[in-house]
Amino acid sequence: MQISKLIQSLEKWAPPAWQENYDNSGLLCGDKQSECAGVLCTLDCTESVIDEALEKECNLIVAHHPIVFKGLKKLTGQNYVERTLIKAIKYDIAIYAIHTNLDNVHTGVSARMAQLLSLKNTQTLAPKQGLLQKLTVFVPIENKASLEDHLFNAGAGQIGNYAECSFSTDGTGSFRPTEGATPVVGNVGEREFVRECRVEVLVPAHASAKVLQAMRQGHPYEEVAYFLQPLENFHQQVGSGMLGFLPEPMDITDFLEKVKQTFGLPYLKYTPAGIDKVEKVAVCGGSGSFLIGKAMASGADAYITADIKYHEFFDSEGRLLLVDIGHYESEACTKELLAEHMREKFPNIATYISQTDTNPVRYL
Repeated sequence: MQISKLIQSLEKWAPPAWQENYDNSGLLCGDKQSECAGVLCTLDCTESVIDEALEKECNLIVAHHPIVFKGLKKLTGQNYVERTLIKAIKYDIAIYAIHTNLDNVHTGVSARMAQLLSLKNTQTLAPKQGLLQKLTVFVPIENKASLEDHLFNAGAGQIGNYAECSFSTDGTGSFRPTEGATPVVGNVGEREFVRECRVEVLVPAHASAKVLQAMRQGHPYEEVAYFLQPLENFHQQVGSGMLGFLPEPMDITDFLEKVKQTFGLPYLKYTPAGIDKVEKVAVCGGSGSFLIGKAMASGADAYITADIKYHEFFDSEGRLLLVDIGHYESEACTKELLAEHMREKFPNIATYISQTDTNPVRYL
């Protein structure tokens, strides 16, 4: 199977359009038309990870963090980024990064953290706006079902856990074909009245071109009457962090021990809060201090993330148990998350979880 097929599956799960504007997710090096011999899933891609891929005979590395984050002007082996890329290219190993787009999907990194903590009734902590559009199209009533099938197959009509969602109203459409037209209904020069249906569906903004193409393919008219509108709705399945509830309220000390055990921590950093029990918990993989305010506004008792600066601990104001577990530690579970996806979608392709410890931080 070509590497491109695996990439298509990853991008259906976490579309590149959902990555932050500073990010660099996607295929970073390699030929996507090459046959995939094996997949190695990792958090970071380093020289040691390339060596591991060679040992396991994998020619595709799927990494969470992009090895190329800033622009490169040369490849001379002067730093670990250049050396890693040189070795990957030399041995025909493709590197694919799936970073903040995987952070922003509701089944991504933060969701896995919530799952490990056994949180229930989870939801996105900070849903994103501007990712949805509404398509309104007018079609003869007898062609409505066929057109909707085309739209749904192209990705339209998804609302949370509900698929094939639409709204329609019946009415009368009118038109007069002019010279050069080849109407399906009516005659050139004569005004025609047709019983039509107004169909409305939600469209992910990144899939609008595909949906419009499907609309034209599934519509009987040579000129389709439609309009596409941007929406300000929050996309409840796309955004940063997750929020959920522990199965039972826990004492703070017991909760912190649970966090340490869950994420394999020698110790953690936290700031005390004026609460007796922890039940509502917010999480965010990686650098999540930008969500402290959101966590507080959500009514969370605790917020688990990484890379919190000294003065940012004050922002909890004693109302939120703020816990910093380390960047690597918060995202190490991503390797298993990626491997599970690849094994489910491509059971006949060898998929490995990297055993290379890429954490640059050590503790005494």
